[in-house]
Amino acid sequence: MLEGKGMIKETDMPEKMQRQAMACASQALDLHDVLDRISIAAYIKMEFDKMHGSGWQCVVGSNFGCFFTHAPGTFIYFGLETLNFLIFKGASS
Repeated sequence: MLEGKGMIKETDMPEKMQRQAMACASQALDLHDVLDRISIAAYIKMEFDKMHGSGWQCVVGSNFGCFFTHAPGTFIYFGLETLNFLIFKGASS
């Protein structure tokens, strides 16, 4: 597992879920090459779907913009190592 801590930039997740998000991102970086951002994002999405039900989305990169709607209490944006991670559960219509 990666040493050092990530830096949360914005979130409305409960603390326990925040810790799970950062641990999951760290595990994904241990399993996948840092340049394989699609595999990293897919791993995090699948783990959150298993832990918290389907509908999770994940974006991984060093420079991206976004605009989305999320279910309350399911959003986190943080940096870990050289990457930024955006994880959220889509809002139902």
